[in-house]
Amino acid sequence: MPAIDIARLKIQAAVLVEKFDQPALFLKNLREILDLYADRTLRANVTAPASVLPAYHTPQAVLRQIEMELSPLIATFPAQTMLLADTLWNDGTLETRLLAASLLGRIDPGTPQLPDRLTDWVTHTRDATLRNALLTISLKRLRRETPNQFLSLMQRWLSPLTPKMWSDGLQALLPLIDDPRYDNLPPIFDLFQPVLENASSNLQNELALVINALYRASPVETVYFLRKTIRALNRPAPILTIRRTLPWLEKKLQPPVQEMLRTKSAMV
Repeated sequence: MPAIDIARLKIQAAVLVEKFDQPALFLKNLREILDLYADRTLRANVTAPASVLPAYHTPQAVLRQIEMELSPLIATFPAQTMLLADTLWNDGTLETRLLAASLLGRIDPGTPQLPDRLTDWVTHTRDATLRNALLTISLKRLRRETPNQFLSLMQRWLSPLTPKMWSDGLQALLPLIDDPRYDNLPPIFDLFQPVLENASSNLQNELALVINALYRASPVETVYFLRKTIRALNRPAPILTIRRTLPWLEKKLQPPVQEMLRTKSAMV
């Protein structure tokens, strides 16, 4: 891997971005740049697990520079951006898919194809790094600029009809809950309640993360929500799942939740 000459990289990225409206040629030139800066010591003779995409192991600075050069075009041409993102995604390497995920996070949140594309890509992603990018970076503008539209998408992901997406939906909610500019928690409680009532134990970590985030945002509302939800439970399984989250809950939250569960268990 050659050392990165920033001036040279800027020129390479600027020349690449000239192919913005020619996705196939853009991809061809992008591969050449990624290959030029690839860390071949990591690429050679590495057998990766099935969940890990093939990768160039190119330094993040390379993708960041390309993203910077693309930014003005993304803001102006959302339809062309979506075509380019699809081409990059279909290439199937970690770097090209991370760039595609970044494009989705910068595109106009009103772009019609955006919700379906996000759903499809998240559903078919097993690589942890890429999944995290999709749940944070790709949802960034949608989450910040059109929170109602974002919550509508989360309603799809957290639907009883799509339990396989519950983990994705719960993790995607975290940046919105943690955003100090967002204070409309009731819609999030409404989305979270059916999941909390029906989640299996393999979601206990995600449940704890969401409960903690809600508690940090509004302790009083969260305690009230948990008391109401636990009181309404009519099956032992969700009670056990919530009990398993106790060690990961905020220290101040553990005693009241423990008492709620003790009371409910006695009733059941």
